[in-house]
Amino acid sequence: MHGKHLQLLKKAQALDLAERAQDASIAYEAFLRCEPKHADAWSDLAGQLLKLGHFDRAQAACEASLALNPNHLSAHINLGIVLMRNDRLEAAERQLRSVLASGPQRTDAHLFLAECLLNKKDLEGARQALAELPREGQTDGIYPLLKSKHAELWAILGLALLEVQRFAEAERACQAALLLQPSNLRAKANLGSIHMAQGHLEEAEAQLRSFLADHPSNDDVRLLLITCLARKGAWPLAEQEIEKILQQEPGNFIVHKSITGIYYTLGRWDAYRAEIDRFRAIDPACAYLDYQQSFVELLFGEMPQGWQHFEARLKIPKELRPGKRTFEQPAWHGESFAGKTLLLWAEQGLGDTLMFLRYVPLVKALGGRVLVEAQPPLLEVAATCEGADIVIPRGAPWVPFDLQASLMSLPWIFRTELASIPAEVPYLSVPEEVPHRQELLECLDRARENTRVGLVWAGSPGHGRDYERSLPVAALAPLAQLPGVAWFSFQVGREEVPPLPNLTSLGPLFGNFADTAYALNAMDLLITVDTSMAHLAGAMGIPTLLLLSFQPDYRWLLERDDSPWYPTLRLYRQPAYGDWASVIHQIVTDLTQEN
Repeated sequence: MHGKHLQLLKKAQALDLAERAQDASIAYEAFLRCEPKHADAWSDLAGQLLKLGHFDRAQAACEASLALNPNHLSAHINLGIVLMRNDRLEAAERQLRSVLASGPQRTDAHLFLAECLLNKKDLEGARQALAELPREGQTDGIYPLLKSKHAELWAILGLALLEVQRFAEAERACQAALLLQPSNLRAKANLGSIHMAQGHLEEAEAQLRSFLADHPSNDDVRLLLITCLARKGAWPLAEQEIEKILQQEPGNFIVHKSITGIYYTLGRWDAYRAEIDRFRAIDPACAYLDYQQSFVELLFGEMPQGWQHFEARLKIPKELRPGKRTFEQPAWHGESFAGKTLLLWAEQGLGDTLMFLRYVPLVKALGGRVLVEAQPPLLEVAATCEGADIVIPRGAPWVPFDLQASLMSLPWIFRTELASIPAEVPYLSVPEEVPHRQELLECLDRARENTRVGLVWAGSPGHGRDYERSLPVAALAPLAQLPGVAWFSFQVGREEVPPLPNLTSLGPLFGNFADTAYALNAMDLLITVDTSMAHLAGAMGIPTLLLLSFQPDYRWLLERDDSPWYPTLRLYRQPAYGDWASVIHQIVTDLTQEN
């Protein structure tokens, strides 16, 4: 290698070590123009481009390195990272596992595999990957940056385990992070959250105050402390902390959003509205404020004003709503569309789609062809809705259309009020094609003469308030008192099962919602938390007991035990924050008396 070229390489490597990714990438490219057959440099360039978020260029650099040396492990690892950053998680996992088959000593491959598995929500796989390296007593042998990443991934795993209410494992994961990196802020904060989620509020407060003593400017942890104090009922202290954070960050939208979330969760409606008004004075054009306001208006049954403000979500910038969609076709506002094609598109969660499909027959009555877009798991069930001419999967190429509207805009388009909610059920039914019909039938036949009761105790961990709406399985134990019940679990994605007799798990047989609808149709009763299963049962007219957190989602309103949206639902509300025991006790009492 020419001496001048070597100087270029050393410069690039020095900039790499100094974490100056932009300058390092330029230097590596300069070197590679002179020495294009240097596999290591191509791989190192890929690493810099990954740091800069230039994934296509990083992939090309990886491929150049591997063309020169097909066994270059670092290039293979970088290619796995590219795949992961592009959300091709299955391919990324295969890539990283192939690296470890050849080089099991590569700590960086273990760590990126763990990150990939965390992104896939494979928590047990992530735990195993993290536990393999480093082994006890060998932590000092890891490069500082990898050691820091190892600790951070343990902390992230701790938070993920907290979200699915595996509290003891979550705490162990955070302790593992602190063993690697005693200064890890995420792990320290997570320990406070773990205590709080278990109702150990005194311990949580002590943990969070200890953290803030060393890091007084950490807004995230101060917000956790405010939440903890509010749940304790210590509102004067919580208000003092709120005042502190607002003095430091009066115009910080994230702080504003967190504070309104605390007020909403604990039913402080006047304070919720006042905080919206305070921030409106700072940013009068912020569309998110009308969207926030709509939640309280709808919760109090203030329709259609609430629906009007709910439409502000469509004006929120993409940086605040990453999944925001735009269309060339004009929006439909409820006018006749005879001779035209209208797309009704799925906007938010599975439950939202199921809930607002009720409007499709009303839409069809106003015009021409109706395309309904639904999430892929819902396609077969959505196709049973009257008025849908074609049902297409979200993300697939569209059939041509002239007009478009979100399914979630239909309540506003039809000026829905409490008295005019289209609540005739069923409006969805069991599809003709049920992939696991025979296997489900065999499971259902085990009930014999017993009452068939379905059960869902947890929602998706990805939901922002899942820790509030989901139950720990131990809370369901009193249901075992009910005689003559054949229990059927409709739960998916959770490993623990409730301590109930004659419990049959149907979740492994659910390929899509056609299977779920078939099994639901065979139930005498469903008991469920606020998740998509409640909406499917309500849309099919299945008798359902819905378990609601202290302050529920806007659609369930306040202080009523029925739902104007779903006539076959009975609502059971927490009398105090986190009090599932009273909810389950009331259900046992009511069902015992009915029998």
